[in-house]
Amino acid sequence: MDRIKEIREERKISQKELAEYLGMEQQHYSRYETGKVKVNVEMVKKLAVFYNISADYILELTDEKRPLK
Repeated sequence: MDRIKEIREERKISQKELAEYLGMEQQHYSRYETGKVKVNVEMVKKLAVFYNISADYILELTDEKRPLK
C-alpha cells in the first residue's frame, strides 16, 4: 500500500519505530509497504490509532486526512 508508506514518511517515522509499536520485526512491516503482505483489518485499525487518521484515508477511499472521532 503506497498510502501507509506515504503517511509514515510524512511523519518522519522509521519502519523500525513503527514496527516496534506494532509489535513486529521491521522486515515484516516492510512487506506491508511493498505489497508482499496484504494489510488486514486489525493492522488498519492499529495504524489509524497510531497516526490518529481515518481508516478511509489509509485504505485510499478518500483523500481527506481526517482525524479519528
